[in-house]
Amino acid sequence: MGLEMDQRNMVAWRAAKEVTPGMAVNLGIGIPELVADFIPHEWQVMFHSVNGILGVGPTPLKGEEDQHISNAGGAPVTVVPGASYFDSTIAYGMIRRRKLDAAFIGALQVNRRGDLANWIVPGSRVHGIGGGAELAYYAKKVIVLMSHVNQAGEPKIRRECTLPLTAKGCVDLIITERAVIEVTQRGLLLTEVMYPFTLENVITNTGAPLMISENLQMVE
Repeated sequence: MGLEMDQRNMVAWRAAKEVTPGMAVNLGIGIPELVADFIPHEWQVMFHSVNGILGVGPTPLKGEEDQHISNAGGAPVTVVPGASYFDSTIAYGMIRRRKLDAAFIGALQVNRRGDLANWIVPGSRVHGIGGGAELAYYAKKVIVLMSHVNQAGEPKIRRECTLPLTAKGCVDLIITERAVIEVTQRGLLLTEVMYPFTLENVITNTGAPLMISENLQMVE
């Protein structure tokens, strides 16, 4: 199910809480692109894009876009002081050398073990798995940002993925417009429920068993 812009921003705002000053972080296509808008400039976080930028800044204001500066999805971006440009081999070299503290990525499905499926869109033609597998395996922390259900209203968090996997056991944290869920060795741990959704709504719309945190937060 597609999210309204305010819901997308809420997910990105919550995701920004997982970032600390000085981190190097990859932003994937979609909701992850918005995370940079919620990071204080003085934190000096260096956002990474696989098309060859380290130092991606907030989304440019309408009318102030630079056609020569875009992220991996082709969307216009800004850059912060100290940003650098390079080719994709260097960009992926940073990933493979485990230089990224975290990767924010979108997903089509995540299962109870943290397996990730995000490269084949049903009914669409794709060119290949792309760089998602590299990020999933080599980033120090993998955080999925996505809608809680798909366009048909079916849970995207499932016991088992039905779409081809991008990587196994790679997801550490799931953030949706309804909930924040940690992937643990014992299974999925629900830690936060987002307003206006309820605990019952989250459980009903999740296709895998959830453990409920003793410190469950209701976030408004």
